[in-house]
Amino acid sequence: MDENVMQHFRPDEAPFIDAVGGWLQQVADEYRPVLTHFLNPRQVYIATTLAHRADVKVQFSGGHEMAEMQRALFFPDYYEPEAKDFELTLLRVDYPVKFATLHHSQILGTLLGSGIEREILGDILTDGSVWQVVTETSMADYLTGQVDHIGRVKARLVPSDFAALIQPVDEWEAESATLSSLRLDNIVGTGFHLSRHRAKELIEGNHVRVNWTETIKPDYELDVADIVSVRGFGRVRLDEVAGRTKKEKIRVTLAVLKK
Repeated sequence: MDENVMQHFRPDEAPFIDAVGGWLQQVADEYRPVLTHFLNPRQVYIATTLAHRADVKVQFSGGHEMAEMQRALFFPDYYEPEAKDFELTLLRVDYPVKFATLHHSQILGTLLGSGIEREILGDILTDGSVWQVVTETSMADYLTGQVDHIGRVKARLVPSDFAALIQPVDEWEAESATLSSLRLDNIVGTGFHLSRHRAKELIEGNHVRVNWTETIKPDYELDVADIVSVRGFGRVRLDEVAGRTKKEKIRVTLAVLKK
């Protein structure tokens, strides 16, 4: 990808940008659709930007309307994508609901512990008692064969129809703010109403992830669609950067999901 493109993104995003460039070139060279693994919201934003720049069509799907993790399908003009093209499978977690409680981190940890990468998995959903996992169809049989416990709870994964998809209980709350910078410690502090010092402590103490990757840099600069997870507090997403005030503060819209 040329330097004119790279200057609009962070240096650490270069490998993903190169991957998107490869997918776009593949569509152009082979004149056929190209399907990716699951992308996080920031990656979806980058993929959308680069596809539009290259005049290549792209659609995303994660199995439900508000999906956070989504697969991208890049395709040439002649192609008309269908739902089946995204190759998604819904798995229900079968466990003794009356006698056990599960948590998102337990389920994710068990699935990653089975030897797969995070990009194979879509959203993990719950309505408070029922748990469901969206995954790539090609890996569904492997996962159902690998999982027999979630933590200490006896459990198994059962293929389910998307007609049975539950309505997640997670509710993001929009919050407008003006910030002096888009530093990670500033976003964490603002999103969870913490002091800058406390936010810095959490980051340097390995309690914070940006787009599912640990970072211990309080001055890490965030951008649109980044998701920050803070252990014990919840998540905050940078939805919009809307210019500056007369005092040079940055206007932003955050989405906050508190535990």
